[in-house]
Amino acid sequence: MRMRKHFATGAALTAAAAMILTACGGGSSTTTSTDGGSKASDGPKGTITAGVAYETTDYGPITTSALGMGANWQVLEGLYRFNMADYSVSPALAAGDPEKISDTEYEVKLRDGAKFSDGTPVTAADFVASYERATSEKSIYRQFFTFVDSVEAKDDNTITIKLKHPFANLKERFVNVRVVPASMDEDSLKAKPIGTGPYKYENITATEITAVPNENYTGNEPAKVATLKWQSLKDDSARLAAAIGGTVDIMEAVPASAQDQLKGAGWNVESKPGYGNPFLMFNTQKAPFDKPEVRRAIVKAVDKQKLISSSLEGQAVEATSFLPEANPAYKKPSTDLSYDKDAAAKLLSDAGVSGLEVNLVSTDHPWVLSLVPQIKSDLEALGLKVNHTQMASSDLYANVTDVDNPTYDIVLAPGDPSVFGTDPGIIISWWNGDNVWTKKRDGWQASDPESFNKLQSIMDEAVQLDGDAAKAKWGEAQDLLAEKTVIFPLVFRNMITGSNPQKVEGFQPISSTGLQLLGVSAK
Repeated sequence: MRMRKHFATGAALTAAAAMILTACGGGSSTTTSTDGGSKASDGPKGTITAGVAYETTDYGPITTSALGMGANWQVLEGLYRFNMADYSVSPALAAGDPEKISDTEYEVKLRDGAKFSDGTPVTAADFVASYERATSEKSIYRQFFTFVDSVEAKDDNTITIKLKHPFANLKERFVNVRVVPASMDEDSLKAKPIGTGPYKYENITATEITAVPNENYTGNEPAKVATLKWQSLKDDSARLAAAIGGTVDIMEAVPASAQDQLKGAGWNVESKPGYGNPFLMFNTQKAPFDKPEVRRAIVKAVDKQKLISSSLEGQAVEATSFLPEANPAYKKPSTDLSYDKDAAAKLLSDAGVSGLEVNLVSTDHPWVLSLVPQIKSDLEALGLKVNHTQMASSDLYANVTDVDNPTYDIVLAPGDPSVFGTDPGIIISWWNGDNVWTKKRDGWQASDPESFNKLQSIMDEAVQLDGDAAKAKWGEAQDLLAEKTVIFPLVFRNMITGSNPQKVEGFQPISSTGLQLLGVSAK
């Protein structure tokens, strides 16, 4: 296989997914400018304040928090960047596309004169150190780079990337290595990282982030705003009040029920189909959830269409597979997990389960909590007794799932790995790769190593294939994930975002968590 063909195929898949997402969302087809735009010559001006739905204490380059990642898009750069509005890829810290040495070796030049915001020149050694951090044992990012054999600094401005085998989406994957100074320690990176992007962090508190233009930026997407602010307003009503009251100019995660109210206040509101979902995760090392039949029964017992029409007010689609139908690699699996109370009851009966008491633990996100009453009712209609506990995501993972020998039954939580890209390898491996999810959280590696290893083999083969052969192999993965039902999405949500056209120009809503503020101007 020739890698040049791989690049074209990967780009076509990404573009196809973006076209489907944009068509469904009714969004603008205009992409973010990469030439700085005419206003850049006037210099950054004004302030834009975003009301965001998440909070975090980790802004490091390998953070997995929605807020940390979304803010870092403006501050830290990889070799390449996504335009998150359509997932097109362009050079960021790289001077251009990878130079092909062979099917399994590439060289990438850093852009001329690249500096960190503290004025220090960026070197290939900084990139290598950042790559090593991203692929360290403790990093969940490492699963995105299993195809890489080595990354080395050829000279101060050139990186050599050697692959284990030809790979289709090299540029897309290397978006996810955010480059920071090799000298920065982990605590400093989490608190306030230094990057090469158009903005730099000025101040970070528990409730607000402030970023200002990076005077040492040498790229092609310069800052257009003098001050960017992110206000953490986790409560939906608080975020809505701030939007209508004029204290924020962009609102993340607009509740479906608030769209008309926000439009009535003169805001632009747009809904884009995405990959974000509420999922059910089972403790597969605990009876009776060690039986796939029991796990399938519980997923089949939940009326997803009712969740969509009631709690989510139509702003979602049912998850009929592990990938949404908008993904070019989608396949409806041979195991049907759609709502069927009678079939769910039979699965439980065949598994010898009756009178089961279930402890359901969920995150405390308002939209997730809105799903709980119906899920609880659906499971109780199956003859189960359901106890529900809610807690912050950080507490849930730290104290319930990421422990030795977890004792929980079922977790209901949100997830959206499309912030890393939309190729099926990203989406599927996020929850099902050789990582904390399968080692600790759901315990799949220990409870059923045979099926876990089978999935890893399928994914390893799929990333080396093109076209119909790749799609067929990803179909095998989706079949296995539905059959085993270790962790499974209930629906795929639309991402609803609002912006005040009297205050903001050039803003593009995206289908993932986070807000893309590159190319945005203040009026």
